Amino acid sequence: MKKNLGVLIVSMQLLCCLLAGCNEKTEKTKIVYWSMWRKEEPQAQVILDAAKAFTRETDIIVDIVFNGRNIRSALLPALNAGEPIDVFDEDIERVSSEWKDYLLPLDEYTAKAYPTTEGKPYSTVLNKQLYNLAKELGGGTVKNIPYQPSAFVVMYNKDLFAQAGIEKPPKTWSEFLRVCERLKAIGVPAITVDDLYMACLFGYNMDRLVGERATLNMIQNKDFSGWQVLEFGKIWENMAKKGYISADAASNVWPAGQNEMAAGKVAMYLNGTWLPNEIKNRAPHFKWGAFAWPAMSPKGDGIEANNYGSQSFAVNKNSKHPEAAFRFIVWLTTGDWDAVLADESIGIPAGNNTPWPAQLAEANVIVNNTTNRLDWAVGMEKSPQIHAKIQENFKKLISGELNAAGFASAMHIDSRRGGNQIF
Repeated sequence: MKKNLGVLIVSMQLLCCLLAGCNEKTEKTKIVYWSMWRKEEPQAQVILDAAKAFTRETDIIVDIVFNGRNIRSALLPALNAGEPIDVFDEDIERVSSEWKDYLLPLDEYTAKAYPTTEGKPYSTVLNKQLYNLAKELGGGTVKNIPYQPSAFVVMYNKDLFAQAGIEKPPKTWSEFLRVCERLKAIGVPAITVDDLYMACLFGYNMDRLVGERATLNMIQNKDFSGWQVLEFGKIWENMAKKGYISADAASNVWPAGQNEMAAGKVAMYLNGTWLPNEIKNRAPHFKWGAFAWPAMSPKGDGIEANNYGSQSFAVNKNSKHPEAAFRFIVWLTTGDWDAVLADESIGIPAGNNTPWPAQLAEANVIVNNTTNRLDWAVGMEKSPQIHAKIQENFKKLISGELNAAGFASAMHIDSRRGGNQIF
């Protein structure tokens, strides 16, 4: 009798649950992900497909909001307002600084193994340099997870190099000038630049002439009176006079520089590993090479010093589903989906064992051999005023409006205005 009564009670409970619509199989966890990508970008398309596969595998629903770059202004007000956002992404340094108050420490999650990490702790399968960078930016605690890494290097046209008889990329400035001369001989300007990357070009030259610390001191002290500024003027006055730099470079407004590359009008462009993806539709058969900006002076850094970084994922510390959010991050940054994301975006994978796209094979070597990570533009964009001043005077230098001495003078401290003014 008791047994029959128990069966009856269980049966009644199940019936009530079904009538109330409380079948556990229909109650799936949902996480909200605010993305930095636009829907039409290849990264977004891959992430959408990956999210569907993740839901099929885990029963965790991923609600994706594609903000595009507007996330930079929209995310913080949303977090402050308590919107239910579980995971978000953007540049690794921006996430670490601008949204630091909402970052959940992730060390306990990164120490675990997951199905796509082949039994290894998650922390051991990610790009080691970028994982260490995330830990450094988090003050010793990992608070965001790098993905879509990038490096700032010289991207070049391998076909044009071959036509000019250039067998290997340059490592020193004298080798670089020989490369420029060979390219000129086949009627191709060696290098281009545009307004977006002029400060980067200046910063890399300063680093190679006097080193990272001295370059950053120029910004901190607003002191551009050193010999390196005049030397830069001489170098690029000469580059322009010899026809080594594109005649359009002075007037180029981004993306004019990459358009020149896509059209095969120039051979080199100091830019990032994102470049092949940005022009793939205009130049689908482009053969890409990459090398680190050459060494220029015994006083400066060599090719071991480069800027690299990444986008990154973070989990909102107020998330109700932090473990589910982290599982989705693991899903995107390891295994098959890490490879698909790298292939479709022609980008660097996040995982150590994921193959790099063929277009970035030479960039892989550069990243692996980088022992000194430089700030973006080696600090030259930290001050909007200095950034603008570099653009203004560099344009005048390569157009012939200023010579080397005039460039150095234009960048020099005006002692009559307080002794510590660049303007």
